Amino acid sequence: MTGQDEQSGRTDRTGRTGTVDATSTVDATGGLEVRDLTVRIAGRTILDRVTFTVPPGRRLGVIGASGSGKSMTALALMGLEPAGATVTGSVCLDGTELVGMPDRERARHRGSGIGMVFQEPGTALDPLRRVGAQIAEPLRLHHGLDRRTAAARAVALATEVGLPDPSSLLRQYPHQLSGGQRQRVCIAMAVAGEPAYLVADEPTTALDVTTEARILDLFERQAAGTVFVTHDLAVLARITDTAVVLDAGRVVERGSVQQLLSAPSHPATAALVSAARATARRTPGGDR
Repeated sequence: MTGQDEQSGRTDRTGRTGTVDATSTVDATGGLEVRDLTVRIAGRTILDRVTFTVPPGRRLGVIGASGSGKSMTALALMGLEPAGATVTGSVCLDGTELVGMPDRERARHRGSGIGMVFQEPGTALDPLRRVGAQIAEPLRLHHGLDRRTAAARAVALATEVGLPDPSSLLRQYPHQLSGGQRQRVCIAMAVAGEPAYLVADEPTTALDVTTEARILDLFERQAAGTVFVTHDLAVLARITDTAVVLDAGRVVERGSVQQLLSAPSHPATAALVSAARATARRTPGGDR
């Protein structure tokens, strides 16, 4: 394991400064506390005692290679693991235990308590509903806005995430949008409910460099405590100061991003850093 995190001076929603300590105990102000989260499917362990903490208003990166368990972690936090999966351990949201909670009750925490940006926006959107209505839905459900006000706010959110000609685009259906546009619709939906915590699973993978920068600006302005899942170390360094590294479903390293990138102690972390450097050498300036 790595050592102590460096202090960043960032101020969170409670007025405190500093970085996330991924091993700390959440204080009286609450937080998202994950302890020994384990997911088994058909006798196979997919996640093995994953543990980390995100205090209110802080951001924590979750990194790892493909197949390391990053997306399963995100889904398990939301209670959206695959059918037939067995989940044990604890996901405590501001003092409320979510693991084992009936799905109907747990659904009430989604959107306002904890929101998610899915890695696959094509499966996250309803193909039979216009995208504007889907962005407006959390505004009506969680903020009680009337239809007209919610629609106007949906246009504003679409503008904020950089969707072109929002008034026209929001009248379209998901299949009429590009992959990057669908991803931005999902981001707008996730932030519309102003959740206390946000789980973002590879939220910039389908975006060009300019749009990615705009979306990262948006995430940095959010007051939500955030679990930011990514394989992109440049994005990681931009969005957060602290991260945990997954390998084969286990947390194998944790600490400050600077320390993980400059002096990785686990082979999985070292491989990620080496791959990122090789990619940067192949693409001058690091553009994708």
